[in-house]
Amino acid sequence: MIMAVKEILDRRVIDLDMVAKSKDEVIRHLAGLLKDAGYIDDLEGYIRDVYLRESEGITGIGGHVAIPHGKSAFVDKVGIAVGRTREMVEWESYDGEPSQLFFLFAVPADSDGAKDHLRLIAELAGKLGNDAIMAKLQTASSYENLVEAFS
Repeated sequence: MIMAVKEILDRRVIDLDMVAKSKDEVIRHLAGLLKDAGYIDDLEGYIRDVYLRESEGITGIGGHVAIPHGKSAFVDKVGIAVGRTREMVEWESYDGEPSQLFFLFAVPADSDGAKDHLRLIAELAGKLGNDAIMAKLQTASSYENLVEAFS
């Protein structure tokens, strides 16, 4: 089964008015939403896996967007938590700018999970390269606006 980004957006793991001032607060907040919604079964284990991936390279893709992620044995089902902070957050990025919009991927560590992970990241990156979609995402005020931006 091939899934598209817009098909796995779940209002339970979206917070477009996050109060987070650091990378750690962003990751912990979004991971907490994933845990509460049943996507992951071990919060700290999952966060460790995300930081392991963060240590391997930049996840700030530019345009004030970051896509932290990591394959993890603590993920029960594929999901993407989406958050937007009120203020910019310092984050390593290709354009040297801080980030404000975050897509935290939850992907199982098995091979099917790895395939979903690569495909979803490729799809998301393609959409984030589109200025019209980016403008809609930066101003989305609801779950419906977010889904519409990806349609």
